[in-house]
Amino acid sequence: MMNAAFGLLLACQFLTRLPVPVACPWTPVTRRWALRSYPLVGLAIGVLLAAFAALLSGVLPTPLLALVLLSLWVALSGGLHLDGVMDVADALGSNAPLARRWEIMKDPQVGSFAILALVFLLAWKGMLVWALLNAGASLGVLVAVPALARFGAVALLCLAPCARREGLAWTWRQDLERRDLLLALVPLAVLFALLPGWPLLLGALLAFLLVYGGGMTRAFTGINGDIVGAAIEGGELWLLLIAWSWWSFVTA
Repeated sequence: MMNAAFGLLLACQFLTRLPVPVACPWTPVTRRWALRSYPLVGLAIGVLLAAFAALLSGVLPTPLLALVLLSLWVALSGGLHLDGVMDVADALGSNAPLARRWEIMKDPQVGSFAILALVFLLAWKGMLVWALLNAGASLGVLVAVPALARFGAVALLCLAPCARREGLAWTWRQDLERRDLLLALVPLAVLFALLPGWPLLLGALLAFLLVYGGGMTRAFTGINGDIVGAAIEGGELWLLLIAWSWWSFVTA
């Protein structure tokens, strides 16, 4: 049980900026438990977002509430995954040969494609949160989206090839087995029981991972940490779009 607890704390330390004042052992066992805990950390982020939405609903105008929720969303992750989006955008936007794309991805300088990707990603997420609030969607959507997106990261690490035998993604991958992917689904069982339309969201996530994973494998011969981080952001955006479509056109 201690390894499971340390794994959860490692996942919190890695995926969020929530204070975790505990020195956790970095071992294959704790890393495996950390990967299993990714969706649980996403649930925690989602619960905080839903709680703020419930507390501030009717207090703030809907556009301002959407902006507050988006700001909180970014703050909780510390912008970690946004950095991956920007690196991937610069590398893909360069249209350079493979070796040069890898150099661009590792370059700490920010290019124009990175700025464009960041601006449009945040704009779309903010507008979709606003649209979901206007549509009267269940706050369970705000809980589901971060959790499912982080499950998607585990699925990508488990099923997609790593581009290089180095880096954080490769380190995580060494400790990951197929059964860990099933165990990562366990925290989502409560979510599935409470949120109508969850099969649609899960199916949409799997479709996104299939297209995204295939595209990244063709562009970079595999995945790395930046690509996994960008998958979390892209998955959240895609799931928000699917949820808004469901609430606006199916349940209306």
